[in-house]
Amino acid sequence: MRAAVVGGGLGGLAAAVALRAVGWEVVVLERAAGFGEVGAGIGVLPNALRALGALGLADEVRAIGTPRVAGGVLDPRGRALARVDAAGLEHVVAVHRADLHRVLRSALPERCLVTSTEVRSAADVDADLVVAADGIRSRLRAELFPGYPGPVYTGTTAWRSVTEARFPRDLAITQTLGPGTEFGVLPLGDGRVCWYAATTAPEGGGSADEVGLVRELVGDWHDPVPAVLAATPPGTVLRHDIHELVAPLPPCARGRVALLGDAAHAMTPYLGQGAGMALEDAVVLAAACARHDTVPQALADYDRARRPRTRSVARASRLAGRVGQRLRNPVAVALRDAAMRAVPPAVGLRAMARFTAWEPPVLAPARGDQPL
Repeated sequence: MRAAVVGGGLGGLAAAVALRAVGWEVVVLERAAGFGEVGAGIGVLPNALRALGALGLADEVRAIGTPRVAGGVLDPRGRALARVDAAGLEHVVAVHRADLHRVLRSALPERCLVTSTEVRSAADVDADLVVAADGIRSRLRAELFPGYPGPVYTGTTAWRSVTEARFPRDLAITQTLGPGTEFGVLPLGDGRVCWYAATTAPEGGGSADEVGLVRELVGDWHDPVPAVLAATPPGTVLRHDIHELVAPLPPCARGRVALLGDAAHAMTPYLGQGAGMALEDAVVLAAACARHDTVPQALADYDRARRPRTRSVARASRLAGRVGQRLRNPVAVALRDAAMRAVPPAVGLRAMARFTAWEPPVLAPARGDQPL
């Protein structure tokens, strides 16, 4: 059986690795002239690590990512709203997106990777299975579901970058919440720090000095926020308006085409689960293909497994944004902060476990097949 994966991002590469693990022949079709990943860091939560474990790659990602450190949610003065020590926090790994992309890409032989190939229609692809991993503005999703609305602006703009300077290896993973604004710190394994900022803003803004704009928003917040911004090389800050798919999600598959990652369920980043959902998709899709004799059966199984979960996570992420970064009223912010301080850490961990406790299916080749 042959699969063509359209899109060479994290989800597309993971799907290719997973399908090869169950005996499929796979090609990844990338529109760009080379395989690579732009961006800054990414938080790999426990469910995403388990998906990588199913692909045989979790140990490599842990080795290049954040050591086990404490985590917490803070207010702009650095006072804890929620805090978990390193022993109590299930390992969350921050890695540079480019490094995670390299780990996935290195698990595939070069013959599987085809660049400078733009797929305009699934009909143009000669394969038993087409995996549409072509992003939030997926052309293949629009072809399958022409009446489905496209992505909408959430009202939030985000910035991301990575410091040049190194910070102490025990630096905590933190999220700081202020009125209408948040700032996140994700220490990388080599001592650099990935950071992100987000604020409510009109769509389409921009500046020649993006880090200066971020400094205006959060430059007087607690340590190490000023130091992190000061250690960020000029010109390395990425700015993106955040979009999501708001309408009820269409089926994850139709005919021989499976939607995966943002093409299927682009969501807000407030739970840090966008990439995790794509990695889960990849493992579940491959397991379904190994279990069933036909592609339609496999894709029906994949849809039954993925649509309810991704819909639930997308709704929860949207809610987290409403009571988190997007909350601006001073009285509402004070009430939220008080409520968060009153929640015992164990209760907060149980709430997070609703989304991170996912366990992957075993990837085993169908009878008579061998991994390629």
